[in-house]
Amino acid sequence: MAVEKFETALKKLEEIVRRLEEGTLSLDESLKSFEEGVKHAAFCSSKLDEAERKVELLIKRKDGSFSRDPFLTEN
Repeated sequence: MAVEKFETALKKLEEIVRRLEEGTLSLDESLKSFEEGVKHAAFCSSKLDEAERKVELLIKRKDGSFSRDPFLTEN
């Protein structure tokens, strides 16, 4: 997949889902669209994971100073 923006890939994925939900595509067209959608979904997931790793929270300490801590998710 060529280098693209998250928003572009997400719009393409949404369009693929819309077409698949209509149920008017042939089996071959549906499979091709599904395959393309999986690629866009993986790209979007990768970009979101990358963004999550970059996010940092600014934490105010009791003494009034600030520290930067990595973003942690609850599992």
